[in-house]
Amino acid sequence: MTGRRDEDPEVPREDDAWDGVVEDDADDAPAGTEDPVRPDRAVRAPVRDEDHGRDADGSRRDLLGERLAEHDRRRQPATSGAEHLRAEAARQAREEADEVYRAILERAPEHDIDPTLERVRAVLELLGDPQRAYRTVHLTGTNGKTSTARMVERLVREHGLRTGRFTSPHLSRVTERIAIDGEPIADDRFVEVWQDVAPYVHLVDTRSAERGEPRLSFFEVFTVMAFAAFADAPVDVAVVEVGLGGRWDATNVVDGEVAVITPVAMDHQRYLGDTLVKIASEKSGIVKDGATLVLARQEEDVDGVVLAAAAERGARVVREGVDVDVLERRVAVGGQLVTLRGLGGVYTEVFLPLHGEHQAHNALLALTAVEALLTGGSALDAGVVEAAFADVRSPGRLELVRSSPTVLVDGAHNPAGAEALVAALDEAFSFVRVVGVVGFMADKDVEGILSVLEPAFDEVVVTRAGSSPRAMDPEDLADLAREVFGEDRVHLVERLDEAVDTAVQRAEGGAERGAGVVVTGSIQLVAEARALLGRA
Repeated sequence: MTGRRDEDPEVPREDDAWDGVVEDDADDAPAGTEDPVRPDRAVRAPVRDEDHGRDADGSRRDLLGERLAEHDRRRQPATSGAEHLRAEAARQAREEADEVYRAILERAPEHDIDPTLERVRAVLELLGDPQRAYRTVHLTGTNGKTSTARMVERLVREHGLRTGRFTSPHLSRVTERIAIDGEPIADDRFVEVWQDVAPYVHLVDTRSAERGEPRLSFFEVFTVMAFAAFADAPVDVAVVEVGLGGRWDATNVVDGEVAVITPVAMDHQRYLGDTLVKIASEKSGIVKDGATLVLARQEEDVDGVVLAAAAERGARVVREGVDVDVLERRVAVGGQLVTLRGLGGVYTEVFLPLHGEHQAHNALLALTAVEALLTGGSALDAGVVEAAFADVRSPGRLELVRSSPTVLVDGAHNPAGAEALVAALDEAFSFVRVVGVVGFMADKDVEGILSVLEPAFDEVVVTRAGSSPRAMDPEDLADLAREVFGEDRVHLVERLDEAVDTAVQRAEGGAERGAGVVVTGSIQLVAEARALLGRA
């Protein structure tokens, strides 16, 4: 075992018809008796008025249809004992994984930063430093980290290497955060990994408490679990996204051979600083001695800070717009075709099934990072690149979750992210009328985001962004939205299901065709919308 100690649909129907199911001469036979004409089947009772009943809420029920459906279910082959056992084991594993998650949630939340890496380092050392058992690509930035991480992982995996991917936050289940070979860690493995690391986590917690210091936080524990799981798999390459910032992020115990910094913008000012220079200084902390830094196009002040940090650590810098670039892109069905100039050459008309110019730039960063990691800068096989990018998915990022009308979800939660969303909507969709469903965390630049969205949304429905205590009160959000959109364009609906329904009605009511609904403003809101619309 590497790096770990061993010891421890409703069908339309006519109300008064049932075509040919009951023979005319059997009308008087009691239900369930043999058919005298066909003894191999039982007589079904004729349709009666009471078979078309009503639910308690007054809606019509097809009682007869329910009976026939039950009859059909009983005629299905019985589930085998082995299948039943597998299903029961899966259910139990899921319950146990959820129980572990609830226990870890009792720790300090991931946005509660304590500027030290010592606790994580101490646990990992006790585990045999599993983070040193594989090569690592480390990513930070303000927007685009998760999409870029997914692209990096998919490119590496297409080369036949085993991969680990650590991203946050999750959309449906916490196991999404720790992915092995592109798939969320299995529930039973999630539990096993926790059981493996828990004694060492508790040991370090105890030592911290003796010094009057905090125990490991929620995110620190998950970081330890991810690194241990990757070593046990074992993976060849780990793709690791920071949780927040960089310098003091729990993930910064890795020695990333390649560091990627996506565009830096204003966000999390409470934790990272109130200027781009301060934020960039924190994020540049992931660059390690002698590493390769892949740097997205940045504001001039950000460039200066990051380049100085890279020079201090002797890192090789590959800059977008200088060393690599997006040469051309055009909209295609289901995404876009991009032509990218990487370190090793030009990759022409590669299909990317994601919308928006920002995703083309994310693809460039991912391509460059994998060139640097696998070949030192030489070209990758064009067929491998095409196959990998064609299979990239980034849930919750301008994702289509319903049609008729079109409903999209996007995790934009700062003004820069909102700008990318608005540009992509204009480019990739031919909407005549768009209604937004928005909810935010209270610590975000809500007015700034709404101001960016205002020209793109005809109306907006404000709601609560999940159950987080950080969620902005809908009444307060509605007041702010009215200042930006005007009284008549703002609707307050606290429940998300009702908010989406209201948005659909407002969108379709103002346009015969070309209506769209966009749910945005918070990853938590997007996660709940995806679950509501069957994408969880």
